[in-house]
Amino acid sequence: MLADLGTVLAKAQRGRYAVGSFNTANLELTQAILAAAEAARAPVIVSTTEKAIAYGDIEVLAAMIRILGARAKVPVVLNLDHGHHLATVRAAIRAGYTGVMYDASTRPYRANARQTKTVVRLCHRARISVEGELGSVGGRADLGANARYTDPHEAAAFVRDTGVDALAVMIGNAHGGQFPEERLRFDLLTAIRRVVRVPLVLHGASETPAAHFRQAIRLGITKVNIDTTLRKTFTTVLRRTLDAHATVYDPRAVLGASRAAVQRVVKRHLALFGSAGKV
Repeated sequence: MLADLGTVLAKAQRGRYAVGSFNTANLELTQAILAAAEAARAPVIVSTTEKAIAYGDIEVLAAMIRILGARAKVPVVLNLDHGHHLATVRAAIRAGYTGVMYDASTRPYRANARQTKTVVRLCHRARISVEGELGSVGGRADLGANARYTDPHEAAAFVRDTGVDALAVMIGNAHGGQFPEERLRFDLLTAIRRVVRVPLVLHGASETPAAHFRQAIRLGITKVNIDTTLRKTFTTVLRRTLDAHATVYDPRAVLGASRAAVQRVVKRHLALFGSAGKV
């Protein structure tokens, strides 16, 4: 069943668990994510980035996810992940998305707040919840001395100024996997949670240690985004399958193993996030 992002996150926040947001760009990844969620009896967020949209077309991806999501027996959010352009947000609204993550985090505070507020007004008119981002979650190059952490006082002001329904925070996390210099600042997360009441979101969470997930969720993370892990799993298994069956040319015969592997990874994460069995 299709569900609104804000409704799903509000329930998770009350239940003190996190909802997994898993990125897709094709049929097999989408099937794997939804099959895992149904097997785990967990709500799930299926997300598409602007790059995925450029690859697969927003109307095509949305139609696929909406059809499969409507058939599912668990709540399914169709979510725009890291939308950077107002045109993409408008297209997502037209395509039937039920959640929007708008990312202007690389801009100065005032520009970020102003642009995010515009998106919130636009989406709320369509009854779609919005996640914003403060502090910039980048890649490995954005860690260490280059890190732009979320400031707790700015976070409280940002939520008040924009009206966002959820807030993505930078507490030492980075996109692209787990890096040696990546350290989650649980002290910072605690400080943010004290002054921000909307659900908090952890991006760049692929390959984060299980103990760190549990601690982050205990301290207030309500949505966790996973992308890189799924890509690595899918392509690693696909290479092995092709190597083992060099003469097979039917895509259906070689993609199934990758789909099954991703399903196992998603199901494992849903259990780790505490959302398994919540439906």
